Amino acid sequence: MKPQKIILLAGAIVLISLFFYFDLGQFLTLTALKANRQSLLDYYATHELIAVAGFMAIYIAQTALSLPGAAILSLAAGAIFGSIMGTLYTNIAATIGATLAFLVTRYLLRDAVLKKFGGKLEGMNRELETRGFNYLLFLRLVPLFPFFLINLAAGLTRLPLRTFFFGTMLGIIPGGFVFVNAGASLATINSLSGIVTPRVLGSFALLGLFALLPALYNKFKK
Repeated sequence: MKPQKIILLAGAIVLISLFFYFDLGQFLTLTALKANRQSLLDYYATHELIAVAGFMAIYIAQTALSLPGAAILSLAAGAIFGSIMGTLYTNIAATIGATLAFLVTRYLLRDAVLKKFGGKLEGMNRELETRGFNYLLFLRLVPLFPFFLINLAAGLTRLPLRTFFFGTMLGIIPGGFVFVNAGASLATINSLSGIVTPRVLGSFALLGLFALLPALYNKFKK
């Protein structure tokens, strides 16, 4: 592995290790968010640009490093910035963070994976190059697939960067809005499990199916 890759990998490992060593996850809980909501609102009222920039920087780092806490950050966006602006900020930050994770994985690991499994992956890569947007949109809309795993797995394929970026940006809007909108009514939330109901999951699954239909149609047509 090239020295640049080793440095990048070591840097990511150090940052992830520091997150868990200092137990920073304690600040990304529903209890902590409720306890500090008023302080966050007061700070946002007097330092609007810094609050927005700081929030987005934290969200980007959390997503890029595949750390836990995305749901709490989305709730915090709704509690601090409101449903509309909170959704906008989280969407931009999550898309940037996911793209960084995608690029780092591609830079560090894709060549090694293709060298070892290139022949077996060739059919999948051809499919992703032509209809990757529909597949990615399906994966983003249906919340059965972990967000961070999609970022990492996509980086190992030949899915075009532009397709990944815009597929992610569009695909995470519904799920992001659900959490951000819930955060706008933070006082009524007692657990994360109550936010995404079976009805909401069913709606996401239906949206995902519609996103996948063009790819399925072309495949069966052939």
